[in-house]
Amino acid sequence: MVNELVHSRIVALFLFASVLFGCNAHKHLNGFTSHGKVAGNLSKEDELMLDTIQRKTFLFFQNAIDPEKGFVKDRAASWSPSSIAATGFGLPTYAIAAERGWISRKEAIDQTLKILRFYANSEQSTDSLSSGYKGFYYHFLNLKTGKREWSCELSTVDTGLLLMGVIFSRNYFNHDDADEQEIRTLAVKLLGRLDWDFFYLPETANHPRTLSMAWTPEHGILNWGWHGYDEALFLYILAAGTGMKNAEESYKAWQSYFKWKTPYPGLSHVSFPALFGHQFTACFIDTRGLFDPYMKEKGIDYFENSRRATLVQQQYAIENPKGWVGYDSLTWGITASDGPGAQYNFGDKKFEGYAGRGTSGKDETIAEDGTLAPYGPLSSIPFTPELSIATIRNMNAKYGDKIWGAYGFYDSFNPTAKWVDNDFIGIDQGPLFLMIENFRSGLVWKYVMKDSVIQTGLKRLQFEYVKK
Repeated sequence: MVNELVHSRIVALFLFASVLFGCNAHKHLNGFTSHGKVAGNLSKEDELMLDTIQRKTFLFFQNAIDPEKGFVKDRAASWSPSSIAATGFGLPTYAIAAERGWISRKEAIDQTLKILRFYANSEQSTDSLSSGYKGFYYHFLNLKTGKREWSCELSTVDTGLLLMGVIFSRNYFNHDDADEQEIRTLAVKLLGRLDWDFFYLPETANHPRTLSMAWTPEHGILNWGWHGYDEALFLYILAAGTGMKNAEESYKAWQSYFKWKTPYPGLSHVSFPALFGHQFTACFIDTRGLFDPYMKEKGIDYFENSRRATLVQQQYAIENPKGWVGYDSLTWGITASDGPGAQYNFGDKKFEGYAGRGTSGKDETIAEDGTLAPYGPLSSIPFTPELSIATIRNMNAKYGDKIWGAYGFYDSFNPTAKWVDNDFIGIDQGPLFLMIENFRSGLVWKYVMKDSVIQTGLKRLQFEYVKK
């Protein structure tokens, strides 16, 4: 996505003796390869660990919010504005917390209503200090006023993440009382006013027929589209499901930039270096057995594609071609995160600040500077459960309280620079929380996948399920 212009210690955990490369057996579905099922048999220690991580992470979505409007801050720092994407990830956390008994259903309803009421009633206009335009919202909103912050962009993907949270909420809150009915009514309003055609790029654009990433009142439509495999998979499904006129054509244009690579034997996949690009869609959409024509030809579903991308990261850490401190088979996780910055540079070691870090093997790296983000392995837990759990156990055994704070794992750390972030970022906390829940119970998938918007979008883009 557009870069963001930005346990008490866990109970002592024992490191798994070893994790085999690709340790889970594949399912072969009518000639196609898929993988994964919800949870399976977890040890009591694993359950306790995951529960502790989720409980601490949820505190972010309880505390890093505006108490009046309900929306979620971009990060825990005191100066931070709200992030519409962090709010979208946050919406399901309240229902999950109610399911797990951390808050009441009424508390979850009240928080959800605050958020939806604000967005539904906020100003939509060309005014540079509105909250949004054309049914979309500015990436960052002032925590007090709810207006645009920092001259930021009207963001398609961040609005999309917000609305995926809305879609979950309208399906989860399905009782007949007035408050839950209002949630559903507000969701209809929010989804119904999206003008995707406003963002459709013409033939003369850099990425013709794709969806533009952004618009600003000062400069108009950004001449740069969502192109090539990345976190925007869900965005095109959402657009197709909410009435975009040229959704099929636009989706094909997005796919025309796909890069099919084989960075290591047996791990061919559509590449995107940063792990979040493989995780954001799967926070909401169950990709197990889900194929479009492109992936059907390749013989794997999008879930398997993400599993392979995760295993590539492990293999890269084993190779460690740049010689970073700490990398090994159970210490990996290169994805968008904070970083040490240039002030930590020494010798030939150079460090980035916030960056969309990633690797698809040693021949394709982005801002790869030895920085690791715990949310990377944790957000891949449905794809690589044994590996992800073992990696988090290992990180905890090696670094312990150094990488753990008020809201769970800090965003990132860099052993080479001897640096640990002191902040928590909402769009990293959210995927971590939701993907653990999808692994444990499948709750988010259950309520999103039944939605008519998602089913319509999948149908229009010629997706099909290949079931065993």
